[in-house]
Amino acid sequence: MKRFFKRQMMLSLSVVALLATALPGIAQENTGHIKAKVKPGSAGVFVDGEYAGPARNYGHTRKYAVSPGQHEIKLVEPRYKEKVVTVTVEAGRTTKINERLDPIELAKPPFGHLKIEQAGKYDAVYINGAFYGHADEFNGLNQGQQLVPGDYTVRVEKPDGSVKEEKVTIRARKATRVYAN
Repeated sequence: MKRFFKRQMMLSLSVVALLATALPGIAQENTGHIKAKVKPGSAGVFVDGEYAGPARNYGHTRKYAVSPGQHEIKLVEPRYKEKVVTVTVEAGRTTKINERLDPIELAKPPFGHLKIEQAGKYDAVYINGAFYGHADEFNGLNQGQQLVPGDYTVRVEKPDGSVKEEKVTIRARKATRVYAN
């Protein structure tokens, strides 16, 4: 009887070991990765229309998992021209993107100042429908977005998909605060 249980135990351990080595290969067959080296590193990365985070997060150590096939990568930073590239990702491989965004002509003063308060570090900030950066770039002592005076719609999207949207009026030489919570 002891011999029977010992054989069953050895067989069970063999099956577990076989599965442990086979499963990572199966998962690898269904996933590829994207790394992005983008100048400036603050550019937002959108994969197939979904916000993935700032480019600096997907450079050296992190990578973005995607299904194999073609993907549209949009790189957005408010002081630069938007860039869209299409990449083909292979299962079990990492596709690297190396892009430099071209600067746009800056607006002329006087400016007002937009601050985002009570937001998560990687919450995406949109102004009049255009991606402007991550909330942590809008809430520090010397941080925020300078804007030409006027009316704007500000939207803050959290990684969980929740959205806070508010219409604001920016006045010259004044700070306007949007509270994300």
